[in-house]
Amino acid sequence: MGLKKSFLVLSSFCVLLALLLLLLVFMACNGVSRNIPAGGLEILSDSTVIRHPERVTERQQRIASALGVVQLVSCIVFPVGGLAVSGVLYYHMKLKEPITALRDGIGRIQNHDLDFALSVRSEDELGQLCAAFDTMREELLKSNRELWRQAEERKRLNAAFSHDLRNPITVLKGTVKLLRQGKADEQAFDRLESYTLRIEQYVEAMSGIQRLEQMPVRVVECAYSLLCSELEETAHLLAGGLAYSVSRLDYGLTASGDGSMWLDHGLFLTVAENLIGNAARFANNTILIYMERQGDFLLLSVIDDGPGYPEKLVQDGPKPFGKIKTEDGGGALNQASAHFGMGLYGSQILCMKHGGTLKLENKTGYGARAVASFWLNMLPNVLLTILAVSLKP
Repeated sequence: MGLKKSFLVLSSFCVLLALLLLLLVFMACNGVSRNIPAGGLEILSDSTVIRHPERVTERQQRIASALGVVQLVSCIVFPVGGLAVSGVLYYHMKLKEPITALRDGIGRIQNHDLDFALSVRSEDELGQLCAAFDTMREELLKSNRELWRQAEERKRLNAAFSHDLRNPITVLKGTVKLLRQGKADEQAFDRLESYTLRIEQYVEAMSGIQRLEQMPVRVVECAYSLLCSELEETAHLLAGGLAYSVSRLDYGLTASGDGSMWLDHGLFLTVAENLIGNAARFANNTILIYMERQGDFLLLSVIDDGPGYPEKLVQDGPKPFGKIKTEDGGGALNQASAHFGMGLYGSQILCMKHGGTLKLENKTGYGARAVASFWLNMLPNVLLTILAVSLKP
């Protein structure tokens, strides 16, 4: 029952019970009073008047007085007591457990402990409030975990940034020292230019990552066919010298083969450009692009026939300053100077901002495969957030 209905039922039940007890008290008092003789006049049928003298003892008088007091007090005590009992029952049956759970939950949240769950589950208003409170706790827990993940990722990013800058700075310091001593060779200025450019690339990479993390998610309605045509155009621009194909699965679309979905259009294209550009860079001849919808997620798969991802990249995920070793024509391993993981790392950040993931794997007998997923239920969450803010007192 709801709070209002349960209060009315309990109050009515307790008041009726109090009135019943009051009736029993009156019946008992009347039964006792009948055993006490009373004086007075008795008029017979023949108009004869008989006077009965009072033969009441002092003890019977006290009993009669006490019965009158009991009846008077019962008229007050039982109705008031019934209401009081209904309030106590109402508190213990409907209010005590959810209030205790909410108070305990608020205390744990104040102590920064979000790893718990409210056990109160009922259909009344307080039960719904507890369920909403538990949902809020889960969202806070997700937000805290995301903030913790971002902080840890930022620490790793800063560590990688510092580590990768150490060698260029050492080389620059050594080159400047040689220049001052007049012992520099012809390659000194080329070395200065090369390593200065490298540091500039690192700084740009760090700035790009910060811009990606701060990029808001703007969900709009996008046509399925429009996304496919834009993938075709992107593949033509970035991989025009290779054989490429864009395919889609039309599951759940309209009879005309079209449909729409809610997602961030610009974010989707940014991820697609990164994945297609990375595939075009390492593909030998062919790039395959698939787009499909699975439940509440839109999947974008990009496959190339290149050498595939390094095993460490597949296991640990993309890193912003990671590099890849590729084989040259003689079979020797050369360290690639470009940042192999930057585009993949940025794509991973954007996918996670859209509620999805980025999965890297090597397709057996072919090459590398990157699968980016985008959650299509971002719009209801955005609307709920706006509604919650607007209803906040």
